Amino acid sequence: MTAHTTGLKALPRAYLFVPADRPERFAKARASGADAVIVDLEDAVAPDAKVRARDALAALLDEAAPLVVRINAAGTPWFDDDLELCRHPGVAAVMLPKAQGIDAVCTVVETTFKDVLPIIESARGLHEMENIARVPGVIRLAFGSVDLALDLGIDCDPDGAEIELLAFRSQLVLASRLAGLAAPVDGVSTAIDDLQRLQADTEHSRRLGFGAKLCIHPKQLATVQAVFTPTPERLDWARRVCKAFASAGGSAVAVDGQMVDLPVYQRAHAVLRSVGLEA
Repeated sequence: MTAHTTGLKALPRAYLFVPADRPERFAKARASGADAVIVDLEDAVAPDAKVRARDALAALLDEAAPLVVRINAAGTPWFDDDLELCRHPGVAAVMLPKAQGIDAVCTVVETTFKDVLPIIESARGLHEMENIARVPGVIRLAFGSVDLALDLGIDCDPDGAEIELLAFRSQLVLASRLAGLAAPVDGVSTAIDDLQRLQADTEHSRRLGFGAKLCIHPKQLATVQAVFTPTPERLDWARRVCKAFASAGGSAVAVDGQMVDLPVYQRAHAVLRSVGLEA
């Protein structure tokens, strides 16, 4: 099967949620500077407003400015109709919540022909994660930290960077790497006005191997993007490493007094690719 491709050169670093039942916010979200906008048909919309929200979204989809859509989970009354909506060319990718096995993921890919971002947010999802990550059409895993903590009965320390979920975040990074996917997307930080905490959370995510983060307010975007964007010095280092390694014909070489071999070159290449550049 062949999934839809978004045509983005650089992977999104900051994904911004906007409720599907607030169509007046769509234009503002698109203009917010987010790398990708996720219109949410799931948690942000009350059950009695689901159909109206879907209809409002359908009326505003634009092929020239495609959006990611978080649909309702498989097994809900809205799942099938959400999938039909996502066939629209104005939908760039589908975010599947409560991903717990390959059947629902395959259904999304085969129905919509779009890229899929499954959210891992339950014990069952963790158990099936490696299989989910290998479904053709899945481009990235996302971590549903709030729902996972609830499902597992974990009470996270509000001042502890969710260290209680460290093992599960690391599992997501490992599963993504084994499946050859891009670095996964970390969950939301719910403290909208605490940008210092947001920065600490995002830096923790980056150090663990995540490549992006879900955002619930436009004011979070700049902080998240800055953390996941290589500094000019880091980019300059990566360019020099790649150039030196290529000039050496793939043999080990010294750059800035440090040995550069294949793993170091691969890391430098990944730095350039993260901002849409080639070595």
